[in-house]
Amino acid sequence: MRSARPVIAAALATGALTVLVATPAQAAEYSSALKIAGVQYDAPGRDNNSCTTGNTKAEYVTIKNFSRTAKVNLKGYVVKDAAGNSYTFRINHYLEPGDHVKLRGGKGTESDANNVAYRQNCNFIWNNDKDTIKLIKPGGAAADTHSYTKSANDRDGNGYITFHS
Repeated sequence: MRSARPVIAAALATGALTVLVATPAQAAEYSSALKIAGVQYDAPGRDNNSCTTGNTKAEYVTIKNFSRTAKVNLKGYVVKDAAGNSYTFRINHYLEPGDHVKLRGGKGTESDANNVAYRQNCNFIWNNDKDTIKLIKPGGAAADTHSYTKSANDRDGNGYITFHS
């Protein structure tokens, strides 16, 4: 047994180093209960950003509470794209465990009961070819980030990409 200890110690040291290197990247990805579940980055139909006749409400990002026990208030969370366009949840919007909200383009009334928020802007935010979506906690720390390209991530071509199930 004594002769195996140096080998085990060396393996543990190497494994521990690997764990220390791998853990921070994984911890950053999964440290938040709130995640970007998916994005309808290309609204069905021909893009039209008119507030009255356009289809920006059909473009949305889904944010889900993946916690099994904690209710999370979205107030103060920020959603951003790669160009720096952003939306800040300004009112209390509670997500129960497993609950979600769709942040839509266009104008409308935010509803906690109907799981919807509107950016109050009729311009499209998500690019149809590629973009990055960031969910930022009220204190400024990243909660979740996903980049996509139409060619690599939208295999069925329906304009929707799922990130977390």
